[in-house]
Amino acid sequence: MVLLSVGVLLLAACGGPEPAPGPGTVMGFAPSLMGQRVMVLPVQSNLGVRGDPDAELAFGLHERDVEVEWVMPAEVQEVLDRSPGVRTRLNGLAVGQFLVAEVRRIGDPLYGQLRRLAALVDAQVALVPVQVALATEDSGAAQSAPTEPTVRVWTALIDIRTGRVQWFSIVDGEAFPVGDPRGLASAMETMTRTLLWYSDT
Repeated sequence: MVLLSVGVLLLAACGGPEPAPGPGTVMGFAPSLMGQRVMVLPVQSNLGVRGDPDAELAFGLHERDVEVEWVMPAEVQEVLDRSPGVRTRLNGLAVGQFLVAEVRRIGDPLYGQLRRLAALVDAQVALVPVQVALATEDSGAAQSAPTEPTVRVWTALIDIRTGRVQWFSIVDGEAFPVGDPRGLASAMETMTRTLLWYSDT
C-alpha cells in the first residue's frame, strides 16, 4: 500500500488544499531534457491495465528523437542491487499524494527515496509514472452502453536537487476494448509526446 507523504508541500488556496487533479490536468511546463541524465522509475501502480506499462513507456521515450540519457528501471535496479547499504527501492514508493492533491514540491519519504536512487546513477531529474488505470466514461444516453475504456496515465517529472515538481500530467489514450494493447500504447504515446513536446518524431 502506498503511503501518503507527511512532509509533502501541497498547492493551497485560501489555506486549504486544492481538489484532487482530474483527467486532462497539466501542471507546470515540461522543460527541455536535452543533454540531461534522467532516471526513469517503473510504473508505481497499475489498476486493471493489461500489458507491460514499463515496456511501453521505454518504447515511447526511445522512439522520440531527443538527446536525453534515459536511465531505465532495469539499470537503476542493477546498480541498487550492487549497493546493499542503500535502503530504498524502485517500487511501492510514496507517490500517493499525486492522486489526491496538486503537488508543487515533494517531501520525505519520497524526496529521500529519489535522492538516494538518483545518487546511485548520477541523475539530475526523475520521471515518475505514478499510476496507470482504466477509465470508462458513460456516454450519458439512457439506453446506450458505456463507451470503450481508455488507459489513463499519471506522471510526474521531479528535479532531484530541489524536490520541485517541474511537470505533472494526467492524460488518456484513445478508447479501445479492454485488453487491447493499443489502449496502453496510445496512452504512453500521448504522455511521452506531451512530455517531449520539442521532439521531431
